[in-house]
Amino acid sequence: MFTQIIDPTGNLFLTWLVALIPVVLLLFLLAGLRLSAWIAVLIGSIVTFLLGLWVWKMPLDDGMRAYLYGAATGVWNVDWITFWGVMLFNTLVTTGGFDRLRRWLIQQGTRDVRVQTILFAWAFGALLEGLVGFGYPWAFVAPILIAIGIPDLDAIRVAAIANNAPVSYGALGAPIIALATVTAGTLGMSFVDLLPIYSAAVGKIVAILALLPPWILLYLVSGRKGMWSAWPLAIVGSLGYSAGQVPTAIYLGPYLPDVIGAIVCFAALLLLLKMWRPAQILAYGGAPATGDTQAEAHGLSAGEVGMAWLPIGILIAVVVAWTGPWSHLPSIVVLHYVVAAKSAITPGATISAVFNWTPFVGGTAILVSWIINVIVLRVSLNQIGAIFAKTWSQMWGACLVGVFIFGLAYVFNYSGMAGSLASAFSKLGPAFIIVAPILGFIGVALSGSNTSTNAMFGTFQALVGKVLGFPLLLLPALNSVGAEIGKPIAPQTASVGVSTSRFVRNEGEVIRHNFGWTLVLLVYLVVIGVACYLFFPSIAVLPVH
Repeated sequence: MFTQIIDPTGNLFLTWLVALIPVVLLLFLLAGLRLSAWIAVLIGSIVTFLLGLWVWKMPLDDGMRAYLYGAATGVWNVDWITFWGVMLFNTLVTTGGFDRLRRWLIQQGTRDVRVQTILFAWAFGALLEGLVGFGYPWAFVAPILIAIGIPDLDAIRVAAIANNAPVSYGALGAPIIALATVTAGTLGMSFVDLLPIYSAAVGKIVAILALLPPWILLYLVSGRKGMWSAWPLAIVGSLGYSAGQVPTAIYLGPYLPDVIGAIVCFAALLLLLKMWRPAQILAYGGAPATGDTQAEAHGLSAGEVGMAWLPIGILIAVVVAWTGPWSHLPSIVVLHYVVAAKSAITPGATISAVFNWTPFVGGTAILVSWIINVIVLRVSLNQIGAIFAKTWSQMWGACLVGVFIFGLAYVFNYSGMAGSLASAFSKLGPAFIIVAPILGFIGVALSGSNTSTNAMFGTFQALVGKVLGFPLLLLPALNSVGAEIGKPIAPQTASVGVSTSRFVRNEGEVIRHNFGWTLVLLVYLVVIGVACYLFFPSIAVLPVH
């Protein structure tokens, strides 16, 4: 069995620099040369493999197996979910379901800019993030905000900041699935067992993070006075989302926290608006609204409203029944492949690169929910063909990223590079708790993907936690939540988010406009991370088996 080498160059600082090459190269290709993500990750994975062979003396045959197992895992654990999630989303758009849902929601509130911001940027944005992610919440929400009088650049910023909290569970849980996938071997647990534990840990941290963004949104659209006079919206918006998101993350896993959190948030906000409304209807900037202050009638029958919500209800019912703690479907393993190495960090332990083909994973549940929706909505064969073509056009690059980033991550871990990097960073001691979320923030700001950032840094964060004696899930969880906060300044996310605005191919102006508030949220997350470490570390402890 291959034994990892902690310091192959004989100089820990030099080893640290060499171990950083794949990370720095990947980020340079993405942010500097602006290569397509799949090309950048392919090049990065080749360089990582060669460094593993040359510097860390990884055996060629074992390294190839580790890469192939990682690539296969990326396809089955992540691509299979995200592809069918986008298929479902495009089906709802094609059949008009999302438009009917949007019209119904607009009619539920007044024309007050604060009400519409919390309903659409916060709650509706979370629903979109949970279903599809990839910057689409910006693209869909920003035009709605522009239509109610928010200037386009400010509308994109509001949509982006509102999109912070839901990102870890975006695209039906893909980032958490990636995190559990790459760290399972390091933490000595199976992916199936580790996934719900990560989901619960990240969900608790996200719930604390979610307390702040609604206040920022109200401030951005109406100023300080408008924010304070609409305080019930901020409180109900944040707590309503968390009331759905936290129990789902803890008890049902990572697939639906955003979707159910958004629905509970909608219900809480609509109930609030039955009992309370702002004393004065405000337009953007805090000025009193003029003209008709009531929202337009949606013109839909009760049956049409029900049909607008039905596809989401079908998705929730199928995924909950399929993946809940009572179901054994996701744990059925048909094929199992593994290659192991002796750990350089923990004497006597092994680091494993594993591929399990589990045919009934969450992605298959989403496929089944899509098939049911196709039947219920009576989607024609021509429409199905158009939906598939559109989804493939949107997703083929992201699917290739899933192949190459997981191959890269598996080799980075298996070869010992992640262990060497962790050994060097552990010299920071407990102060690394400040660095952990910042690395996630930087990673996603440059790569554009929470999923890729978790795949790249997850094992490294887990190994640093092991060396320093941190709660084992804390640093990977902070990496994921830190990545959420970097999304508003990620060029790749911004390029999708501005696709429905006049800022196409002018993402730089949008990123500069978003930057200051992302730093506010990053500082807030660092404070949350330090508090978790000092006062309630049990939030991210790995259960003893």
